[in-house]
Amino acid sequence: MKTPYKNIYSLMKLNRFVVLTVVITAALTCIVSLILVIQLHKEMVHNAFVVNTDGHIIPLKLVSQQENLEVEIQAHLELFHTYFYNIDASNYDKNLDKALWLGDSTVDALYRQKKADGVYNRLLQYSLLQRVLKIESRIDIQQEPYHFETNTIFEINRGSIVDVYELITTGNLIHVDRNFPNNTHGFLITNFFENKLKKLETYGDRKE
Repeated sequence: MKTPYKNIYSLMKLNRFVVLTVVITAALTCIVSLILVIQLHKEMVHNAFVVNTDGHIIPLKLVSQQENLEVEIQAHLELFHTYFYNIDASNYDKNLDKALWLGDSTVDALYRQKKADGVYNRLLQYSLLQRVLKIESRIDIQQEPYHFETNTIFEINRGSIVDVYELITTGNLIHVDRNFPNNTHGFLITNFFENKLKKLETYGDRKE
């Protein structure tokens, strides 16, 4: 004799099988999705994009973040010291404006002091040419703010007389948002100070 209970037990077993199948499928889907997200995150961490001066997006592979950090800091310091000290009567206004984007108020204060002392007026009055010959920077990238010391060799051309000087500057660097094209490396110079300036009697093949 057949009873309705047997059909109920069969339906309950089927229902439990369906529920377990759905749960297992959902769990597997979540696990696979999580793995894909982790892989995607790792790929994004090791890749970045920069915008060049023409506005095109360029993929940049970050093989070593530490090496990349040092390269970017060196490039930032070289760019700043070139703008700030490689000047003449025709470009000083444009170059100094670019340099001020790369430093904080300490850079601006030094610029204003030089302006008050008549440095740029003499540049115009005597048509002086101040040209950077070499820039070398030592940096500590162990901890932000990153300390630096830069040696800048530059010459001042007064026509018949050319003098060569060595300038030692120090300061710190902090991260800021990249600003194209004003601050392409995303650093800001702080606590900037001109420590020592001396005239070089000989430099390369030159003799005073």
